[in-house]
Amino acid sequence: MHTHTDIQGGNDPHPRRITIPALVAVFALAALLTTVGCKKKADGDDHGAAKPAAKADEHAGHDHGGGGEEAHTDEVKLTADAVERYGIKIESAQMWALRPTIVTSARVGFNAEAMAHVGSPLRGRVVEIKVRLGQDVKKGDELCIIESPELGEAQADLLQKRVAKDSAGPVVDLAKASWDRAKGLYDQTQGTSLTEVQRREAEYKGAVAAQRAADAAVTASENRLHLLGMNQAAVDAFLKTGEVAPRYAIHAAIDGQVVQREVTLGELVSPDREAIMVLADLSNVWVLADVPEAKLAEIAVGAKAWVKVGSSDSKPLEGQVAFISPMVDMTTRTAQVRIEVATKDLPLKPGMFAQVEIVTSSAAGFGGAEPTPMIAVPDVAVQTVEGGPAIFVPVEGEPNTFAKRAVTIGKTVGGLVPIYSGLVEGERFVAAGTFILKADLGKGSAAHEH
Repeated sequence: MHTHTDIQGGNDPHPRRITIPALVAVFALAALLTTVGCKKKADGDDHGAAKPAAKADEHAGHDHGGGGEEAHTDEVKLTADAVERYGIKIESAQMWALRPTIVTSARVGFNAEAMAHVGSPLRGRVVEIKVRLGQDVKKGDELCIIESPELGEAQADLLQKRVAKDSAGPVVDLAKASWDRAKGLYDQTQGTSLTEVQRREAEYKGAVAAQRAADAAVTASENRLHLLGMNQAAVDAFLKTGEVAPRYAIHAAIDGQVVQREVTLGELVSPDREAIMVLADLSNVWVLADVPEAKLAEIAVGAKAWVKVGSSDSKPLEGQVAFISPMVDMTTRTAQVRIEVATKDLPLKPGMFAQVEIVTSSAAGFGGAEPTPMIAVPDVAVQTVEGGPAIFVPVEGEPNTFAKRAVTIGKTVGGLVPIYSGLVEGERFVAAGTFILKADLGKGSAAHEH
């Protein structure tokens, strides 16, 4: 049985009859058209949303300028003047036999064997000072002038003793002649008595004794002047003139520098004073290191050492172990090790704190095996960039241009840093001035990110 639905128009004389299957087909077609329309709208919306992303990509490519600009962010370009001004130095990588070392703290001191504490050998007043604190002097240079009544008295006494000595000679000669004459008369004709001969003999012997006493007095007076600081040449010159000169010049005992001056014009000085000036030869100083007792067996006299003072970028100074104390401090359990460093034109000053690195005896030619050579660079050549060690190398074909290169390093030994990777023997690298390159590299990176 088929079911029909009659749809009848108001004035239609011929009513149309639509079946149920036909209605279902109509509704299905409408649903299909609705779905297609929604999909087209959705596609249109997606296309519109993609346009800003494409624009952002286009903008991003414009800012970075492509991958080529990225490659240059690790390079620094300087002018030729800047390279010279900043002390940029290029070296070739070399192989080094780095030996084990001991690192400890130290202090710089005077070389006690090249110092002179200058005092006054007599009492007097300072009337002239001829040197300034810090002035370089030569052995024999006048340092100051002392006016001493004691010296004047000693000189006057010598003059008197010298007159007595000079007078004693003729007296001896006269007494000898009188004695000889008396003996002659007595022997020949008995023209004189034996008593007279004996008297003349006694007079002669007395004159000789007086002459010897006068000679001794002169010697004693001269020795007194020597004790007061006058050398024999000065005494002889004084005796020639015979003029009392109570002023005495104090001379430098060594070549060196006036490192201490504890005297002022008009000040009274005396021999019991320790020193009025201190001279020191600063061309060679001592570096005194405190080495733990457990490490003393690894150090030997003659071992090479490096001394570093001041900033971390300063170049280590080479020295040599000259003395190892036989005593250990009971409190610190350390012994003093003395390192001698030639300091001509170098920045070592007594009183400075320092860090020393001493080559151990097991690797310094005292029976230890030679270490394997490896690539190493000065420690100032290595910088920390972006959290890791790096060096700078010149860019081939681009003058005054330097590229950062990451490296793998080891422990610093004697101012040299072992390079395990990132540099090969003979390759050129920046050995000095890398701090400036690092700073410029940081500026370039900041500008690029901005």
